[in-house]
Amino acid sequence: MEIIINHELSLRTVTLDDAEAVFALTDNSREYLREWLPWLDFTKELSDTKSYIEGCIAGYEAKSSMSLAIIFRGKIVGIAGFNTINYTNKIAAIGYWLGKDAQGHGIMTKTVQALLQYAFDELQLNKVEIRAAVGNSKSRAIPERLNLTTEGTIRAAEWLYDHYVDHVVYGMLASEWK
Repeated sequence: MEIIINHELSLRTVTLDDAEAVFALTDNSREYLREWLPWLDFTKELSDTKSYIEGCIAGYEAKSSMSLAIIFRGKIVGIAGFNTINYTNKIAAIGYWLGKDAQGHGIMTKTVQALLQYAFDELQLNKVEIRAAVGNSKSRAIPERLNLTTEGTIRAAEWLYDHYVDHVVYGMLASEWK
């Protein structure tokens, strides 16, 4: 599956062929990503990334998730997609991360906008959620820029290595997208 955003930016299903590039990106951005992502200490070897991608493929085949490589100027610069897709309730949750060197190009805003369009137009979902740590201003800026509604805060929603962080929940309904 591929989503072309513009001549420089696209999304495509992550595959095992991407393992080395995704691991290198993770390794290169390790300290940067570790501030807000809980899985960096569990991604220490290429085999860890391969296992992650195998899980992504299984989720895609089961139609319960969709993880996409973010391709900018021909290189993988991050991962985004639907961490969960619930077809019964027509709700999906978007998750994303971007390597430190790809910041500042509007990549993630365009990526999330494309995912919202895909969710509502292609998957025919009714709601999309994004959750971000209260203190993660870069991640929170994406749903705020795209006019998702702030729905509330979940206390102690995520364990980050040695402490809990609260999450702000953002949502958009299909009727609000149109």
